[in-house]
Amino acid sequence: MAARAPEPQVLLCLGALLARWVAAGLEAVVIGEVHENITLHCGNISETRGLVTWYRNDSEPVFLLSSNSSFPPAKPRFSLVNASSLHIELLSLQDEGNYSCWEALDETRWFQVWLQVASGPYQVEANISTTGVLPNGTLYATKGSQVDFSCTSSSRPPPMIEWWFQAPDSRTELFGNNLTVSSFMLLLMSQNLQGNYTCLAKNMLSGRQRKVTNELLVYSPPSSDLECWAEMSPRLFMLQLTCRWDGGYPDPNFLWTEEPGGVVVGSSKLGVEMLNRSQLSDGKTFKCVGSHIVGPQSGASCVVQIRSPFLLSEPMKTCFVGGNVTLTCQVSGAYPSAKILWLRNLTQPEVVIQPNNHYVITQNDQTSTLTIQNCSQDLDEGYYVCRAENPVGVREVDIWLSVKEPLNIVGIVGTVVSLLLLGLAIISGLMLYYSPVFCWKLGNTIRGQDMGDVIVLVDDEEEEEVAEEEEEPEEEEEASEGEEWPKEIHKHGHIHRVTALVNGNVDWMASGLQALQDDSSEQPSDIVQEADRPV
Repeated sequence: MAARAPEPQVLLCLGALLARWVAAGLEAVVIGEVHENITLHCGNISETRGLVTWYRNDSEPVFLLSSNSSFPPAKPRFSLVNASSLHIELLSLQDEGNYSCWEALDETRWFQVWLQVASGPYQVEANISTTGVLPNGTLYATKGSQVDFSCTSSSRPPPMIEWWFQAPDSRTELFGNNLTVSSFMLLLMSQNLQGNYTCLAKNMLSGRQRKVTNELLVYSPPSSDLECWAEMSPRLFMLQLTCRWDGGYPDPNFLWTEEPGGVVVGSSKLGVEMLNRSQLSDGKTFKCVGSHIVGPQSGASCVVQIRSPFLLSEPMKTCFVGGNVTLTCQVSGAYPSAKILWLRNLTQPEVVIQPNNHYVITQNDQTSTLTIQNCSQDLDEGYYVCRAENPVGVREVDIWLSVKEPLNIVGIVGTVVSLLLLGLAIISGLMLYYSPVFCWKLGNTIRGQDMGDVIVLVDDEEEEEVAEEEEEPEEEEEASEGEEWPKEIHKHGHIHRVTALVNGNVDWMASGLQALQDDSSEQPSDIVQEADRPV
């Protein structure tokens, strides 16, 4: 006999029961954590319950415990609460699964509970590839470098990883998130990326979360050259050594040593050391070595050499009463720079001259001048001291100031002119006395006449005869030239011959002859005029 197919009404009833059972199971979801206790409720009924039995639904139902005391529980960790709820102590990952509650009262009812067991996150590891770690555990990276970030955590189910960043004096911002592992990279680290980096691992099932925070500093080496110098302490008369290396973060370390020998003078982050006189001598050398946490590896160094001052000045100066005078003092070779003072060592020994209306003191670099106004012989004449001092040594130089009465310039000039004129007169007189010919030639030169002009006056008869003998051969030579020469004039029975030898001045010769003729016409006694002939 063939089996009959189930009627449609029976199938509908079974489907409705199954749907109700599935719906009830979906509503009962319980989440527990490993090593903790949890209670699974058998439905949401609060009235009197019947016999309650709990099963574990694997491939087939497994008995756990029952409200009937005659059935012992399967494990000691299982117990009933209020004769209906299943209580599990010390959950483990193996406890996760589906649990069924069967209740028999007037009718049999089934309730399903899905137990999920969460674990962790227990460990969060953040890895940051940095340049180094400080003694206190703080990480640091070099400016401009590349830094890799990664974070992992053990959890069930796998956690959600988030990275958060908080800059100093700023709020926290999210870098990003990912499941199970989160890694990223920052290129060209800069100061604005310095701060706290937090890795947060969150169990999305239980909501439990753990985090780890690391402080990351961004260091930069100094960008300038190392500089060092020595100077006088502004308050104490001591030598101050200063070393500077700007542009780095954090501040570098400085070490001062005395060279040669390398004797340590001091070390600090300020680079400033104070030395007293007992530690100083002329020509001593000090060396500063700067080092930074991110390099350069060999650091940097510079050297200073201290020197005592050397003075240059004029030893003597003169001032006229009522006038002004300036004393100059120049310092060279001093390192550090020397302090220059002016003192009086006679009237006011060891008293520093202070600027006022009478004393004007100016200083340009290492040159100082003292100007004394309205000089007074009683008050200002004497020695002045220029003192230069630095922590290495003290030098002094004396300047003598002489104050004199002013001279009568007009009287001096008049006296000098008088002496010159007197000397000129004496010389002229001596020349006239000893050399009248020279004076005669000098007079002709002054008149502008040629020294070849000669005037000869002959009154003697013997001289006339001699002249005639000498002139005869000359007449023949001069006749050919056709020039007119002066005539001989006889006056008072004597022959007066005027000979004028003029170099290129015929007019002057003619006027001279005319004057002689006029003189002869006035005395017509017995003068006989000879015919014109060349002389």
